[in-house]
Amino acid sequence: MRYRGAVIRPPSEATSLILQVTYGCSNNTCDFCGTYLDKPFAVRPPHEVVEDVTGLPAAVKERAQRVFLADGDALALSSRRLHEILDLLHAELPNLERVSSYATARNLLEKDVEELRSLRERKLELVYLGLESGDDETLAAIHKGITVAEQIAGCRRAKEAGMKLSVTAILGLAGAARSLAHGRATGEALSVIDPEYIGILTLMLVPGTRMHRKVASGELVLPDEIGMLRELREIVAHTDVSDCLFRSNHASNYLPVGGHLPRDKDAMLAQLDKVLKAPESVQLRPESWRAL
Repeated sequence: MRYRGAVIRPPSEATSLILQVTYGCSNNTCDFCGTYLDKPFAVRPPHEVVEDVTGLPAAVKERAQRVFLADGDALALSSRRLHEILDLLHAELPNLERVSSYATARNLLEKDVEELRSLRERKLELVYLGLESGDDETLAAIHKGITVAEQIAGCRRAKEAGMKLSVTAILGLAGAARSLAHGRATGEALSVIDPEYIGILTLMLVPGTRMHRKVASGELVLPDEIGMLRELREIVAHTDVSDCLFRSNHASNYLPVGGHLPRDKDAMLAQLDKVLKAPESVQLRPESWRAL
């Protein structure tokens, strides 16, 4: 496989075959994100994708059960182009079980339910979407470029097509002043979306981003470690979903928290309450250990 620039993938795709079909992110306006600062969005030439897949060693083709389509939102591609890629994967990988991709709500809204269902039938079964916040004021402040209602609508379209959703949000985005409002609204939005997976990250400041400059100048003051955990508690308290794996164990987080919702909600809240009541009783992840 050939890759241009840094290629990221969700932690759960660690054993997947990573196939780069686009470069960068078609949105790439978020204040906090430095992933694609030096990589403008572009569609990878189709012949290169074909060459990479057909040129895989036979043993790799036999072993590959899952494929992740990179970069930032492969679903920006047309349905026709995605069909070609998925059909190629089916033809070359005899044991293919699932294909996944990052997506934006705008990607999903640009395709109707039947188009998304046709992708699902070709085993594009899981999409990872960055909600970031369920609070419109926060989304506007970070230049996400989309509203909460649009994000919910895009997610509903994917679910109607039979796709599974893994949705992420980020602690700290709203700063200390609006921390709890951001947390509460995020929990409420996640409840409406009702995804199969939820992942909560904690803001990491990346040099060169607008968010880094805002914090450095004092324009935005972030919650401290305990403030981040209060925000996380607010999200958990206001998240009511039918059946979801909830994780807040990313390397950026100060404290690993997780479980199945709604089954483990009370236990998760109790864990957070214990830490918030006596922070000295728990070893939080040191700042130097946090990572993207």
